[in-house]
Amino acid sequence: MCCSVGFARSLGLALLPLALCCILANLLLLFPMGEMTYIEQGRLASYIWYFGGLGGGGLLMCGSVLAAVVGLVGASYCFVVSGLALMQGPLCFTSLGWSYPFADQGGYLLQSATWSQCLQPLHIVEWNVTLLCVLLGLAVLEFILCFLQLASGVVNAICRPCCYKQEYNL
Repeated sequence: MCCSVGFARSLGLALLPLALCCILANLLLLFPMGEMTYIEQGRLASYIWYFGGLGGGGLLMCGSVLAAVVGLVGASYCFVVSGLALMQGPLCFTSLGWSYPFADQGGYLLQSATWSQCLQPLHIVEWNVTLLCVLLGLAVLEFILCFLQLASGVVNAICRPCCYKQEYNL
C-alpha cells in the first residue's frame, strides 16, 4: 500500500466516465423531455444555468486526474448546486403562469400528487428530480474518489523515500 501510484492512476481513470455522465445529465437538463422550446424561451430553472454537472462534476473533474483538490472542489460544487436546484424545484408553467411552484414547499419531493401543478414542460418534475438525483449521486462518488486519490498521493509522497531507498556509494 505504501507505493500507490497504480492506485492513483486507477482512480483517475474511474473519474473520467463519472465526469462524462455528469456532463450528459447536465446537458439533458437544458432540454426538458428532449425539446429545445424551453431553452429558446428562457423557461429553464435558474440553477440549471449554474452548470453544476457540466462545470463542477464534468470539466473540473477531468482536471482532477492531475489535481485531486480541483476535483474535490468540482464535486462539491456539483453537489451543492444540484441540491439547491432540487430544493427549489423546476420552473414550469402552472395555472398562474411561469413560476417555481414548489420553491416554498420543501416537501414537494414526497408529494408526487402535487407535481401535476406543472403543466409545461410535461413531466418536468420527474425529469428534473431524476437527473438532479443522478448528479447528486455522481458528485458523491467523484468526491470520494478524489479524496482517495488525494490521500493516495499524500501517502505516496510520505512513503516514497522508504519505498525507493537507494544506497549510494562513493
